[in-house]
Amino acid sequence: MSGNVARRAPYAPMIPEWGHVAPCFCYHCPFDKTFPECNLACADDLDSSLRASDSSSAAAFLFEPVVGATLGAVSAVDGYTARIAEICRRHGILLIADEVMTGMGRTGKPFASEHWGLEPDIILIGKGIASGYAQLGAVLVAPHIVAAFEKGSAAFMHGFTYQAHPVATAAGNAVFDYLETHRLFERVLPAGETLRKALAPIENHSHVGQVRGLGLLQGVEFVRDKATREPFPREAGIAERIRQAALEKNVLLYPGQGCVDGLRGDHILLAPPFLIQPEECGLIADAIQYALSRVFSD
Repeated sequence: MSGNVARRAPYAPMIPEWGHVAPCFCYHCPFDKTFPECNLACADDLDSSLRASDSSSAAAFLFEPVVGATLGAVSAVDGYTARIAEICRRHGILLIADEVMTGMGRTGKPFASEHWGLEPDIILIGKGIASGYAQLGAVLVAPHIVAAFEKGSAAFMHGFTYQAHPVATAAGNAVFDYLETHRLFERVLPAGETLRKALAPIENHSHVGQVRGLGLLQGVEFVRDKATREPFPREAGIAERIRQAALEKNVLLYPGQGCVDGLRGDHILLAPPFLIQPEECGLIADAIQYALSRVFSD
């Protein structure tokens, strides 16, 4: 279902195309507009798409409140989530928030949706729910979803071999206990601000287009031309080269491509532990500065 063009491409003959709409991405607005004068044209693209097709055949709209790997930590703008929620209600479809990357406190609240007061019908979570100590994911559903099953079969006739795995769920419980005991969610926003301040000098670099994100999910986009926001050609592999250079300073980055048009557009993601210290934020910033000097030495 992903809108990640490059990742979908190898499997295109095997997967259905059920429709994608324009992303909420002001830095590379698909409508060449400026927020807030745009009046949330990206949200209205969902309404236009549903009206142009048989909306009765649509089950749900799935989105990331903060787009992770595909766009590089791009947050929804104020008003966007409320508009798409209203559109979904009007067309009688469910709103699903993919919070696998952003959930479990990564953005400073238990779920990124909460930053905008959004209550999705379904929330998908994983990754941080067991902090990587075991493979665990979950689907959270609103009461009216439960009620629909209760009035029908009273059972969810779907599952897989290792659901409710005792070791994975024990790891999840242990992580919950640690998060609660040490109040780690409360550390995220202050730590994110510290990291953002450490990264601020990077924005002055001629090939850094934008530093963005929310909490401890931050992204850095690299551009060929800062004034026009023109990306580097895909074959230049800028994000991967930045990753390799930062590794020389023992800092791991998550490189990505395609944030501009599905193929071009280089960015890196930063998703450090909630326990990150100010001096470690400095180490990350220094490593990126070093990587920039190595990759763009000419």
